[in-house]
Amino acid sequence: MRSDEIKAGYQRAPNRSLLRSLGLTDREMEKPFIGIANAWSTIVPGHVHLRQLSERVREGIAAGGGVPFEFGVIGVCDGIAMGHEGMRYSLPSRENIADSIEIMVQSHRFDGLVCVGTCDKIVPGMLMAAVRMDIPTIVLTGGPMLEGRLGDRNLSLTEVFEAVGRVAAGTMDECELCELECAAMPGCGSCQGMYTANTMACMTEALGMSLPGTAATPAIDAGKLRLARETGERVLDLVRENVTPREIVTLPALRNAIRIDMALGGSTNTVLHLMAIATEAGVPLDLDTFNAIADTVPHIAAMLPGGPYSMERLHVSGGIPAVFNRLAPLLEDLPTVSGRSVREIAETARVRDDEVIRSLDRAVHEAGGLRCLTGTLAPDGAVVKAAAVSDAMWRHEGPARVFDGEPAAMAALLSRQITEGDVVVIRYEGPRGGPGMPEMLSPTSALVGLGYTRVVLVTDGRFSGGTRGPCIGHIAPEAAIGGPIGLVRDGDRIRVDLHERRLDLLVDDAELARRRSTWVPVKKELSGLLARYARTVEQANLGAVQR
Repeated sequence: MRSDEIKAGYQRAPNRSLLRSLGLTDREMEKPFIGIANAWSTIVPGHVHLRQLSERVREGIAAGGGVPFEFGVIGVCDGIAMGHEGMRYSLPSRENIADSIEIMVQSHRFDGLVCVGTCDKIVPGMLMAAVRMDIPTIVLTGGPMLEGRLGDRNLSLTEVFEAVGRVAAGTMDECELCELECAAMPGCGSCQGMYTANTMACMTEALGMSLPGTAATPAIDAGKLRLARETGERVLDLVRENVTPREIVTLPALRNAIRIDMALGGSTNTVLHLMAIATEAGVPLDLDTFNAIADTVPHIAAMLPGGPYSMERLHVSGGIPAVFNRLAPLLEDLPTVSGRSVREIAETARVRDDEVIRSLDRAVHEAGGLRCLTGTLAPDGAVVKAAAVSDAMWRHEGPARVFDGEPAAMAALLSRQITEGDVVVIRYEGPRGGPGMPEMLSPTSALVGLGYTRVVLVTDGRFSGGTRGPCIGHIAPEAAIGGPIGLVRDGDRIRVDLHERRLDLLVDDAELARRRSTWVPVKKELSGLLARYARTVEQANLGAVQR
């Protein structure tokens, strides 16, 4: 056992003395030591209940013959961080989480690991740490929040963001907004739709790193407590069998996860996160893989925000095992941490609602929910949630309205300075230029709330999984390093063609060369973490990993 390095032999008497100060018995010294990386906090709604789940994991580990040791992990609530400078810290937190788990596990020589987390960057950071260290690991995601209710309406967080635009447009008053605000989020768990947190929970299960049913089981459901107990017990089996994450998170497993992502119409952020996980695992993955899979896997579940169904509905319809069942002919049969293969899980799963999880011949869309674009505006790629774009906006050409940062764009939107047909360009919000590649749910929701239907938004930053509409992010190269998005001027024509996966700036090469000769990047005064991050982060098409 790895843990023998801190507890076996006379040379380790000082180490054992410290362990005994924790109350460990002689018998426990002989058992596997299992770390529990718990992202519990009282500021993140998706994490506020994780203490209870972690207690059940501890019980499971003890029952399975191990000794549990729990330690804390940070977590940013993207919804609370949205729309201000705090959002610049969200993506950098992913690397911080991976690094901190590595430090704790390697310093204390745990034999196995259970990661307990829920939200956007936390679960990806945990998966990155798991494949980096490659010791037996299971991830327990905390589960989605129940739907909000107001009269006969089902609600999620997106409605509140979009309502801000309605207040600005004069179609809703602030009293109505307050009523909505108080009803939309009824308790603990991740936000209700197929936003980034829930998409990554689904990806974790699809990768085979969570027990079947984990992703969609609601935070308050007793089934989540049972899954926590079973997770604790099961990690001891993985330790005994020496099943490690790199045996699970392979290129075929990543392809399976992308297939599930396409079927569900998941968040654009999964492109960043799956590529970062692949990088840590030493597995080659690029944007072309996403497009190739999108052409072969239909979008079969109309999940929020592009469709009407919440994670709660996905759960009662059978969850990810039921999606496995639907996609069985398209999935590769691979091992999972449960000890059951993908095919075995698919064969025993039942689809309980044919409208929520449709059959392949009744798909919502024939192609997958995400599309990666290239073109003269995005030579190295960009990403859009095509499943949340109306058919009328799959092709569009319009004049650019250029803003060096989200605040300026948001002010222009709320003051109605944007015209239908415009292509709003928000730049210097990329991994280095932001820095931190902030999400922009506020402007995208304002567009909807204000009633715009023919405005495209493009950025070298990111969008929340709660974004819907023709919003194209992750443009690479970003403005801060001289990408074409940094050369766009007001009035330039920009053409979007989601059918052809193209994003083009319709300015001739000679004019772009003239502009480049006088181009000076926007500089920001940075210090601390953000300064270090800006110096070391890669571009979005490489997963925005740090080198």
